[in-house]
Amino acid sequence: MPNNEIPRVAMYLQDAHPIRDGMKYAQYAEKRGFEAVWQAESRLVRDAIVPMAAYAAATESIKIGSGVINNWTRNIGLLAATYLTLDDLAPDRIICGIGAWWDPLARNVGIERRKPLKAMKETIEVLRKLWAMENVTYHGEFHYVNGIELDVVHGRREPRNIPVMIGATGPKMMELTGEMADGAVLNYCVPPEYNDMAMEQLDKGARKAGRSVYDLDRPQLVVCSVHEDRAEAIRGAKMLLTQYLAQQPHIAKASGVKKETVEKIQETLGWPATKEQIEKAMIYVSDELVLRISATGTPEEAREKVMEYVKRGATCPILYPLGDVKLMIDTFATK
Repeated sequence: MPNNEIPRVAMYLQDAHPIRDGMKYAQYAEKRGFEAVWQAESRLVRDAIVPMAAYAAATESIKIGSGVINNWTRNIGLLAATYLTLDDLAPDRIICGIGAWWDPLARNVGIERRKPLKAMKETIEVLRKLWAMENVTYHGEFHYVNGIELDVVHGRREPRNIPVMIGATGPKMMELTGEMADGAVLNYCVPPEYNDMAMEQLDKGARKAGRSVYDLDRPQLVVCSVHEDRAEAIRGAKMLLTQYLAQQPHIAKASGVKKETVEKIQETLGWPATKEQIEKAMIYVSDELVLRISATGTPEEAREKVMEYVKRGATCPILYPLGDVKLMIDTFATK
């Protein structure tokens, strides 16, 4: 049944399904009126670019976003060329969602995330110049290039329309997002009231650029576990949240989870965590926490929770389906 309360809605795919199944879900979401499908790049499971290309090739109108890649591991020229290539495949449908990555993963693969604000600022500045088809010389601390440009042999030579959305969590990155980016990809596993701080910081940055927070797009990732059996929906969400609270401390901090709880989970989980370890650690994650930081429950309960995020500033919920993907798409379908 069409949902008239949430006019914009998107889907988030990560690593829980075969890519070919993801292609079918993208097609179904497009048919049911979803605005976009976003692909995660999480842990060392699946990169975002290959699935994005697959979804773009299988669809006609839905937008395709990275949710999110990091700005540390790809050479700036290759990064710009990658999105140019995606835009060749799906003109004006590609969104560059980019974030500052997170420890301990970055540290474990040898990346020192120093001065993340400056690094992100330089990345966006160079990307935009390259996508404008400029010849770029840029001598920064993190990007140092001389006379480079995107070399289009076959395809469109005009500037590309690729929005840059920063996946910001902390207040300083939120402020930078408001100042520089086309919008923010607001994080998941946080309660709706987290958005109050986000909106304030985004607006603070936006005003530096002569605009307001309402000039920015603000899609938000939302864990969405929908099931006619409420207990089953909670169990599905709890498995995911247990893993995330242990492995992504910045999300745990933003969601207000006690440090002691995170430490207990971390003591139980390995890296990567096994299903058995996750199930053992789930006892430390309460039902109340699950319901507070995700859209979990029956279809009606999930819709009500997503509306809370919209009322607090999210412009387009990006729903991460747990369980029956088609049920979730049908629950939030706009046509």
